[in-house]
Amino acid sequence: MSIAMPLPDAQTLAKRVSIVAAMRAIVPGEGVIDNPDALRPYESDGLTAYRQPPMLVVLPETVEQVSAVLRWCHAENVKVVPRGSGTSLSGGALPLADAVLLGMGKFKRVIEIDYADRVAVVQPGVTNLAITQAVENRGFYYAPDPSSQIACSIGGNVAENSGGVHCLKYGLTTNNVLGVELVLMDGEVVRLGGRHLDTSGLDLLGVIVGSEGLLGVVTEVTVRILPRPEAARAVLVGFPDAELAGACVAQVIAEGIIPAGMEMMDRPAIHAAEAFVNVGYPLDVGALLIVEVDGPVAECNYLIEEIARIANENGAVTSRISRDEQERLAFWAGRKAAFPAVGRISPDYYCMDGTIPRRRLPDVLRQMEQLSEKYGLGVANVFHAGDGNLHPLILYDANKPGELDRAEQFGNDILRLCVAVGGVLTGEHGVGIEKRDLMPAMFSETDLKQQQRVKCAFDPGLLLNPGKVFPTLHRCAELGRVHVHHGKLPFPELPRF
Repeated sequence: MSIAMPLPDAQTLAKRVSIVAAMRAIVPGEGVIDNPDALRPYESDGLTAYRQPPMLVVLPETVEQVSAVLRWCHAENVKVVPRGSGTSLSGGALPLADAVLLGMGKFKRVIEIDYADRVAVVQPGVTNLAITQAVENRGFYYAPDPSSQIACSIGGNVAENSGGVHCLKYGLTTNNVLGVELVLMDGEVVRLGGRHLDTSGLDLLGVIVGSEGLLGVVTEVTVRILPRPEAARAVLVGFPDAELAGACVAQVIAEGIIPAGMEMMDRPAIHAAEAFVNVGYPLDVGALLIVEVDGPVAECNYLIEEIARIANENGAVTSRISRDEQERLAFWAGRKAAFPAVGRISPDYYCMDGTIPRRRLPDVLRQMEQLSEKYGLGVANVFHAGDGNLHPLILYDANKPGELDRAEQFGNDILRLCVAVGGVLTGEHGVGIEKRDLMPAMFSETDLKQQQRVKCAFDPGLLLNPGKVFPTLHRCAELGRVHVHHGKLPFPELPRF
């Protein structure tokens, strides 16, 4: 849906003209876009149900330009929305009509690769897959691999703490980023972390990863690269229903096996993916598991047979172990293409993202079926079964009145269900605007105010990506002083943000 905005008055138009002029002075040439038609590609991110053309787009090419843009906007009290590749599925890069959209797409250089230290230093516009492509000739790769890795940028991965099919064993973005260069809202350039595994002091790097553009603009990222494993094998296992598949997942982990990846798809997703890529997925099963192990050849051969045994003990009706690298990649091709594949069976779909304890998977899927009947909308499920990260795809037709509203209500109920069973609102897509109004389902008002105090420490004017994450945005002065006491020893008041 488009967000209706009132027509600008003369004062607003005059201010916009002055902002455009200031931005063109900082980023000359084609670095500023203000033509209404040229702004259209920026009106939404991957959450296309919401659209809002930005006031203007600025495309800096240097850290100095980013710093100057933020410094000017800070001084003039102008809001800024950072944007990477625009693949966010939570509305995190949705523009504002009265804000500068700061696009980081021109920051796309691989600055340095240090194989001795096993790090790569890249700019935020470099795509996730491009990091692996830059180092694979030396037998290395970058582990986090979201399904959109061919398009999503590493800066966006940092903003959302993205994961991927191999995050079970190798962790999410936060486990693979060693350092960042960050420009604060007042234009100050700071460095957090470094080239080593951990740093002393407060873990400010951990605060930045997953901060959704609310605290600063990342201009450089140092990631760790890993040697490519000696071998990798995958097994494709079909079950009559998701409950049996869920039990298999639980037993694999309980027996001490940590696969490189463990993904599940339900019947609608299996049929959509197979029709899209034709890789030989069984069509007569209710749930499909793809489990991969990597490491030394002997270890892989042993573990893959153990997983096949566990699957059979849990009622598997089909089991197929990859015979070579081509077949292993084919197993993953359908899962990686699941989102576009679902687009062929429904005019529109709403991609959700919530995380639950693995043991609650069968129960949650049953309740999701009931919700599907309640709202009269289909749902296809693909998810990172190993870490309980669900990605239900709610099927709807935006051309039919009321279906988008029902899809959103359906999605909200799924997320409330995730929290109710001990999970969380998001695994890797972030909160953005999609889950913003659901935050009170997981956090108390005190929790949310404490989180906002962190934002106030970085951005006291609340100018960076406002309207995202927090359902109620308090002015920093309204949050008040924080009184800290411990026993009978009085501690000084913390400074007002």
